[in-house]
Amino acid sequence: MFTGIIETLGKVADLRKENGNLHITVESTITQELKIDQSVAHNGVCLTVIALGDGTHTVTAIEETLNKTSIGHLKVGEPVNLERCMQMNARLDGHIVQGHVDQTATCIKFTELDGSWEYTFKYDTSAGNVTVEKGSICVNGISLTVVNSGPDHFSVAIIPYTYEHTNLHNVREGSVVNLEFDIIGKYVARLMNR
Repeated sequence: MFTGIIETLGKVADLRKENGNLHITVESTITQELKIDQSVAHNGVCLTVIALGDGTHTVTAIEETLNKTSIGHLKVGEPVNLERCMQMNARLDGHIVQGHVDQTATCIKFTELDGSWEYTFKYDTSAGNVTVEKGSICVNGISLTVVNSGPDHFSVAIIPYTYEHTNLHNVREGSVVNLEFDIIGKYVARLMNR
């Protein structure tokens, strides 16, 4: 489980394909605190640390993950939002995030406001996912509040701290991001469809 509060930005150091898998090596300031077999969210995708190097850790994304997330779009040198799994005795500053990406979305509008930024994302509704105004959404692993909710799109407003300390500063119109919809909302939507 995660909170959606990004700990640090890592940087993609290497990408290596092996059969249907992608091995991703990331440089970060939290590497020395990681251990093999630990879960770490990378842009909201829960991946297992399989190797540690000098200031780097490596994770593997399998074909299922590559098909359902934007992890396969990463390029060497790009920033990656990182969060270690939450401790049970810690505050839940964001919302309950599983690190299980539901689908991707495309940024269809980026607006720079006076001291903040607003992003609008469009997603495929065939999976039955929904957002609600003032509800929670996880974008690239970041716990955010929905400010406008439509049938196939939503907007979020970003404060300067989040803009500067996550990879949202690289997201523009046409960018593909990972979405994890609120777990409580998913259960309610599922029950309502029965």
